[in-house]
Amino acid sequence: QVQLVESGGGFVQAGGSLRLSCQASGAIFMFNRLGWFRQAPGKSREFVAAIVGGGSPNYADSVKGRFTISRDSAKNTLYLQMNSLKPEDTAVYYCNADHTDSDWTRRNYWGQGTQVTVSS
Repeated sequence: QVQLVESGGGFVQAGGSLRLSCQASGAIFMFNRLGWFRQAPGKSREFVAAIVGGGSPNYADSVKGRFTISRDSAKNTLYLQMNSLKPEDTAVYYCNADHTDSDWTRRNYWGQGTQVTVSS
């Protein structure tokens, strides 16, 4: 089992910045993909950004040029730097991991979420 714990959410004015962190712990074996999703009130959970293996990151069109995803493998930590925040970025942000466990079973893990609120 892998545990994911997000932090760094909060309240910010439009145009401001926040950096989210996702600390992974537990029986870490191999991450296939690490990413961020978000869910606004009354809406479905949506993709924000992801890093697949050692490849380039990919982003939702709505955050391109404003958000940057990065990873510190030594610390088992995933980050999301969010700049030029807009009120429509308000949501609960979730860390997600597509992980191969030590028994070679591929599993999907989620964190508990962290709230980001952007005021206009």
